[in-house]
Amino acid sequence: MENQTANKEVFDVSGSILPTDIYEAANLDLKDVLAPAAVKVTPKQIFIGEKISRTLFVISYPRYLTQDWFTPVINLDKVYDVSIMIHPVETEKALRTFQKKVAEVQSQINDRERKGFVRDPVLDVAYEDLETLRDKLQQAQEKLFDVGIYITIYGTEEGEVDKVETELKSILDSKLVYLKPAVFQQEQAFRSVLPLMTDELEVHYKLNSSPLSSIFPFVSFDLTSDKGILWGINRHNASLVLFDRFSMPNYNSVTFAVSGSGKSFTTKLEIIRTLMFDADVIVIDPEREYQYLAEATGGRYFNISLTSEHHINPFDLPAPREDESPADVLRSNIIFLVGLFRIMLGGLTPEEDAIVDRAITETYALKDISPETDFTSVEPPLLTDFELVLSGMEGTESLLQRLEKYTKGTWSGFMNMPTNVDITKRFTVFSVRDMEDELKPVAVYIITHHIWTAIRKELRKRLLVVDEAWWMMKSEDTASFLFSLAKRGRKYYLGVSTITQDVNDFLRSPYGLPILTNSSIQVLLKQSPTTIDLVQQTFHLTDEEKYLLLESGVGEGLFFAGLKHVAIKVYASYTEEQIVTSDPAQVLALTRAKEEHRMANS
Repeated sequence: MENQTANKEVFDVSGSILPTDIYEAANLDLKDVLAPAAVKVTPKQIFIGEKISRTLFVISYPRYLTQDWFTPVINLDKVYDVSIMIHPVETEKALRTFQKKVAEVQSQINDRERKGFVRDPVLDVAYEDLETLRDKLQQAQEKLFDVGIYITIYGTEEGEVDKVETELKSILDSKLVYLKPAVFQQEQAFRSVLPLMTDELEVHYKLNSSPLSSIFPFVSFDLTSDKGILWGINRHNASLVLFDRFSMPNYNSVTFAVSGSGKSFTTKLEIIRTLMFDADVIVIDPEREYQYLAEATGGRYFNISLTSEHHINPFDLPAPREDESPADVLRSNIIFLVGLFRIMLGGLTPEEDAIVDRAITETYALKDISPETDFTSVEPPLLTDFELVLSGMEGTESLLQRLEKYTKGTWSGFMNMPTNVDITKRFTVFSVRDMEDELKPVAVYIITHHIWTAIRKELRKRLLVVDEAWWMMKSEDTASFLFSLAKRGRKYYLGVSTITQDVNDFLRSPYGLPILTNSSIQVLLKQSPTTIDLVQQTFHLTDEEKYLLLESGVGEGLFFAGLKHVAIKVYASYTEEQIVTSDPAQVLALTRAKEEHRMANS
């Protein structure tokens, strides 16, 4: 598009150019600013600057259109524009046309009968359809429209445009709807798709009201509410995905993603934004990824290891709530301890299980703790007290040998100490990165129970994040405990966020699918080709959604909330990104910057 005014020279009577005219001639209109540098129209496409556009139109429909036949086109993850031109046809004119058409078809049928030909089913069906539609038009049950559907696709090179065209055609061909490019009419077709309300292409097909309604274009799901946090951007329509997990029937979520796909990034963003909405957050961190986040937000960070100064005594007892009896609290903690010793000692025989159960009860009795006593102010026993009771019982030699490493051996500093961990802060992180792999399930089990005890003590809105949950799924006792948290958490205003990259281990556990079904929110980021079939089967994904997960970038995937799900892209502000990033290069750069700042101030 040329600016003809800018190129025009204006002279006065003496032949000189007037300065004011030069100024006015140099002004650009808005259309000059918006216009591309150059436009080249070819028979099959238009080159608009560095982009290529190609417009296609629908030329044929099947006899019946299903309700959602246009949905795959609307939700296609490509850059394109759709224009649906609907021109009402006057009923009187349509009825006159139908009268002629019915007479023509009836004449053809009668002519074949006179000549003794076999009945033509195509003519019979056409006659029946015409009569049915004519009756509905006469009774004002239907209206007739001239409908044109034009689709303009874009790309940076011709091969890319050809690929999108082939994909569009394959989608619609499977529904017996056929597309053709507007050959030698690309300019008129392009203008018809622009939001100018002009139909220059005029390729129409007559549709009545019922099939026309199946083309309703606003079918992509929105997950935007008037409260909640920003999870990301809807990749289909660029709307905001605002959602409050505490508005769902349960407050739990599950996140599946391969390493490096942005699951920790997504989780940290949710944590920051949840903290702004008066909720406490507790994290079980297996890789020390949340330390900087805890420091930046004024939270507490506990490093649980064999040499750590932070300890949790598993024999601690919570104070009974008003609706609980001391006997129930004591019985619940004894059951927990039996499960803990089952993990610590590598399994228990039925005889050993009974012995351990009795020994725990007697250990509490040493401290005058029983179902009949008030133990709220009594100092709880330690693991060495349990060992002492066990040594006085028959048939406990094997148990004592396996227990010794926790009381006198290398692992004695881990849990044989009074509790000195306080989780009353708004944000608390427990890291088990420095714990030996063999002890991690034990550590996570103890930490999770300690958190559960604190949660039951005071009713507050809380979010518990269990990162790399496949650690807990390895043991039946820890997996069972995680499931009980997910199932009972709602009563205590608790949401459990379970995150894992090992989908196979998680779903193949007997508690994996129950945890999933007890989670109102599921987040699927990039998936591995080795697990995508299992994910597709579990979440009933379409093939398009399957390939979307395989090809997703960092922070991209599917967001499920109840019965709805959308394709999502997670975005962070600059400040948020500096706090939550897990990219090693960015973390190293931040660490160097902090060190340089410290040295400059010293």
